[in-house]
Amino acid sequence: MTIECTVMAHDELGESPIWCARTRRLWRVDVTKPNLHSFDPTTGAHRVTALPGRFCGCIALRAVGGLVLAIDRSLHAFEPESGALALLAAAEPDQPDNRFNDGRCDRRGRLWIGTMDADIRQPSGGFYRVGPDRAITRQFGDVLVPNSTAFSPDDRTLYFADTPRHQILAFDFDIEAGTIANRRVFVDLRHRGGLPDGSCVDADGFLWNAEFAGARLVRYAPDGRVERTIEMPVAHPTCCCFGGEDLDTLFVTSASFPLSEEERQSSPAGSLFSLHPGVCGLPEAAFAG
Repeated sequence: MTIECTVMAHDELGESPIWCARTRRLWRVDVTKPNLHSFDPTTGAHRVTALPGRFCGCIALRAVGGLVLAIDRSLHAFEPESGALALLAAAEPDQPDNRFNDGRCDRRGRLWIGTMDADIRQPSGGFYRVGPDRAITRQFGDVLVPNSTAFSPDDRTLYFADTPRHQILAFDFDIEAGTIANRRVFVDLRHRGGLPDGSCVDADGFLWNAEFAGARLVRYAPDGRVERTIEMPVAHPTCCCFGGEDLDTLFVTSASFPLSEEERQSSPAGSLFSLHPGVCGLPEAAFAG
């Protein structure tokens, strides 16, 4: 399978790729700089916007247009053309050392997002549901690095990973009530060495996961079986999403951290990659708040 380096970049921690059908662009962030990137596959145009704050953990589409940016411990509406930011909600006022990380919207317009200690010193993070009314509801705590938030096509399963713990979890998901239950281990990677980072789900209900420090993408069947493994040309793939007009292109972000500056310049680490795996993805849900 051909893996293309679509945008040669040196992101420290490239993350949260999402395809926007409205703008026909692929959006992603460099968490630690922080920067917002957009890529138009039709023209090849690549745009970088510097963001305020220390971190931008993830991004989401917004139903009324524009994006939602998770900057430090706050969620902001962002208008890409003007660059205007507007505060939507804030979390964890009692945890000044925490920040938002990975998140994704369900198909009722809620944002499910995790927090973490910015220096990964302690499991002070949590997992939250943010409703269209912008109310933030804590689901559980004891989180180190939240990742892999994704939903099955039938809206009955929510996936989540606490990356340093080497496991992807699954929960029963009630989309009407906006609740999760029956926490269980979906995949245990402790014997494999790679760390479960960001994920997406394809139209067949299979979960694609990027393995940080594992140099691979893994496609898991709904029962947790490994359906295929794709070796990546970088050690630290971070997240993936389907995009393009037919949602048949799999885009993959990556990190150049913790390479030295010399190693970064001679490597595609931190770049945006793409491939065509022969399956299609699902439209990205948008935040309704």
